[in-house]
Amino acid sequence: MWVDDDSSLNALIDRAIVSERYALDTEFHREKTYFPKLALLQIRVGDVTALVDPLAVDTQLLGRLFAAESLCVIHAAQQDLEVLQHASGSVPKRIFDTQLSSGFIGMSTPSLASLVQNELKISLPKGDRLTDWLRRPLTVDQQKYAASDVDYLFVLHDSIMARLTELGRASWAAEACEELRTRPNVPQDPSEAWLRIKEVRTLKPSSRGVAQSVADWRERKAMQLDMPPRRVLSDIALLGIAHAMPRSIADLPSIRGLESRQVGGQVGQEIVDAVARGRDVEAKIPHSDHDDVDKEFRPALSLIAAWIGELARVHHVDATLLGTRQDIMNLVRKTANSRLSTGWRAEIVGRDIEKILSGEAGLSFDGRGRLRLLPTTLH
Repeated sequence: MWVDDDSSLNALIDRAIVSERYALDTEFHREKTYFPKLALLQIRVGDVTALVDPLAVDTQLLGRLFAAESLCVIHAAQQDLEVLQHASGSVPKRIFDTQLSSGFIGMSTPSLASLVQNELKISLPKGDRLTDWLRRPLTVDQQKYAASDVDYLFVLHDSIMARLTELGRASWAAEACEELRTRPNVPQDPSEAWLRIKEVRTLKPSSRGVAQSVADWRERKAMQLDMPPRRVLSDIALLGIAHAMPRSIADLPSIRGLESRQVGGQVGQEIVDAVARGRDVEAKIPHSDHDDVDKEFRPALSLIAAWIGELARVHHVDATLLGTRQDIMNLVRKTANSRLSTGWRAEIVGRDIEKILSGEAGLSFDGRGRLRLLPTTLH
């Protein structure tokens, strides 16, 4: 069903909010914009799949759907949630991510096509990854491909939930889905944009404040114009500006990477002003996580990572769900609300890690290629 007017969208939402669940997916582009541009919204309610044209409807209407108690079944939701937040100002109140949840039954971040093939023995139609979803009208093949992204999500939801329930892990998946749903989807702090430039560490300390200031300006300008930051100013030009620290527009033409449109007029003056703001700023590059950990704990990191991998094999859980490197660091540092110190992660792995760090336990091979946790007499 093609939906391209507000009345039809409201009727679809009316059906969805009285249903226990609805399936959802998005198609979007962001190559030419700063913010993701929603190009198509696929929603399945009952046995009907609707393709919603966000170029023709008021996407703010989706807020009524997302505020409802109906469960949103979605696959690999992270980018979709960002897109929906920008397009409608909200995200679904409850989600079940089939990719994330499948990690609790022995799968590792499967694509939708592989999950449908493995679980349902169905091959999804192949689409062109270079499809322009903003072009209208969409072809029949494009519409079929888009619809297939939600057509099987209910069946996958039922299958995965049955296995989660059998293993006693439904609450684990629910907690992980809520963590994903509530993860911030706002643009990153412009004042930290300079740290994402690959060669920024090569700058001398006196140039780093300028790099931070100019990158901050570039990020805000990109938001204002809704274009990728590198189209506002290339990385090589930004680094050249930080190195040269120009004092006037007249100094700009000699800087490598600057285009003629960026040398004169308002943009040129804005660049010079950004340089002036950063000239006397002492900007420090944060230490890496590895540098921040006390030396006495560094040998333990490899042991902990190995134990997490072992537990992931034992429990048939994706290791990244059990604990990331950042999770380990947070536990070592005793960070408040560390994910490994509460909930299901603490039960499976967190308490073991605390024993390893305190010296109460150590790791050993069992002679069959597996690791085991043993009490130690050194404590």
